[in-house]
Amino acid sequence: QLGDIQAPHEVVKLSNMRKIIARRLSEAKQTIPHIYLTVDVQLDALLKLRTELNSSLASRGIKLSVNDMLIKALGLALVQVPKCNVSFAGDQLIMYQRADISVAVSIPNGLITPIITGADGKAISSISTEMGALAARAKDGKLQPHEYQGGTASLSNMGMYGIKQFDAVINPPQSMIMAIGAGEKRPFVVNDSLQIATIMSATGSFDHRAIDGADAAQLMQAFRDLCEKPLGLVA
Repeated sequence: QLGDIQAPHEVVKLSNMRKIIARRLSEAKQTIPHIYLTVDVQLDALLKLRTELNSSLASRGIKLSVNDMLIKALGLALVQVPKCNVSFAGDQLIMYQRADISVAVSIPNGLITPIITGADGKAISSISTEMGALAARAKDGKLQPHEYQGGTASLSNMGMYGIKQFDAVINPPQSMIMAIGAGEKRPFVVNDSLQIATIMSATGSFDHRAIDGADAAQLMQAFRDLCEKPLGLVA
């Protein structure tokens, strides 16, 4: 296949992790009929709340990221719309009673998804502390299998790279993944007047075998509402 390549090159043997990533993503795209839904989320209230929370948490050495708050929002949204917190299993549908969120973390050899278990019921400060520890262990190759195997849904954030919007590949046997783009200043209509707001595009990928479009739309609305009225994240 590659015998005719003229450019100077080297051949690199795939790591076991890259083989697993290749196999699982191929399986996902070949067997899962994806449906993609995108919402624009006004982030200003969430950013303001984050600043206030971080002022209060500074004495404890905790600094919340936007991603920590989005993990909480997705967890709550999945519990509010339980038809999206599922797995397709042949002639059965597995319906989960809590939201375990797999969070994509880039590491030197590829990608791994440590899990925040029960994200819907955890304080954002707990999510932040746990995520920091998981990400550090992931980058050192020290995660235990139970820390990255499982999960009921995933979140992948590429906003830090300036990516405006993207469609993520579902992580089987999960049935949805939320792809987060960069928050950026955009013109936005509020009460018929044009204003400048911080807007983030979020795209949900859903397994259409398990999740109907209307239910997926409800999940996206719930996620957006929690982000735009963020006191619900700390209530």
